Amino acid sequence: MEGLPAQILEIVDLGVVVLDTEFRVCYWNRWMAFHSGIAAEAITGTPIFESYPKLNTPEFLRGARMSLTFGSPAVFPQSLHHYLFPFKVVGTPNGMFDLMQQHCTSAPLREPDGEIGHLLITVQDVTERAISQQRLRELNIRDQLTGAYNRRYLDHRLPDECKRHDRHHRSLSVIMIDIDFFKKVNDQHGHEAGDKVLSQVAGKLMATVRKTDCLVRYGGEEFCCILPETPLENACVLADRFRTSVERLAIAAGSTELRVTISLGVAQLRPEDTHATLLKRADEGLYDAKQSGRNRVIART
Repeated sequence: MEGLPAQILEIVDLGVVVLDTEFRVCYWNRWMAFHSGIAAEAITGTPIFESYPKLNTPEFLRGARMSLTFGSPAVFPQSLHHYLFPFKVVGTPNGMFDLMQQHCTSAPLREPDGEIGHLLITVQDVTERAISQQRLRELNIRDQLTGAYNRRYLDHRLPDECKRHDRHHRSLSVIMIDIDFFKKVNDQHGHEAGDKVLSQVAGKLMATVRKTDCLVRYGGEEFCCILPETPLENACVLADRFRTSVERLAIAAGSTELRVTISLGVAQLRPEDTHATLLKRADEGLYDAKQSGRNRVIART
């Protein structure tokens, strides 16, 4: 890499790596040195897998050998691989990705006699694009007021969880949740106060669930929580934790401090259940909780 081409490769906003047929590094441009923290002099001549052992995967090798053997370019898109090189995100943390999201390609480099002697790899930082795409996906599956997942997401997620239960025979429970006397909040304090109640109750619930759990705004003031790998007894414990945390919640609405309670119904998936019958039994438990005085948890077995 000499002369004008080398100058260009050193200033482009793109990672450029050249490997020989034994996957030894022959070229490592300034972009790669900056993001990796490895100087070109330190890595040149060494096998790339010494510095990046996790790059030695069937997916990468398949694409690289396709380029080296058949002369075909290969693409490693962010949507499938996320990244080839584990570089830290540059700039402000985005809350979505800890590591730079990359769109990478490999292509053959031919010698003067036409033989393929080297492999060119390019690395493009597409983190901002990935964040934008993720936010668009979130808009399609999230309720805008509460931040909980929406009903459309539930309609896909719960059947998938039921299928996973059938394959692996692990527990699956759901909790149906309703804010007690919510209509009175709207009637007495206005819809803005009602929206604040919905938002803060949902925030309290989401702060309580595990990352593997899924809170959905089921409709109006009703929520549904999907609990993978959770038996009925544990789901009831979580449901009561929901109940007590909301009961303690003080919600400021102008000069007024609002307090609300929730009623909850819990059910665990049975062998004969479908996702619809599972929801129906949890909803029956919720109905019983409201009929028997509200601010309580009732499980339907």
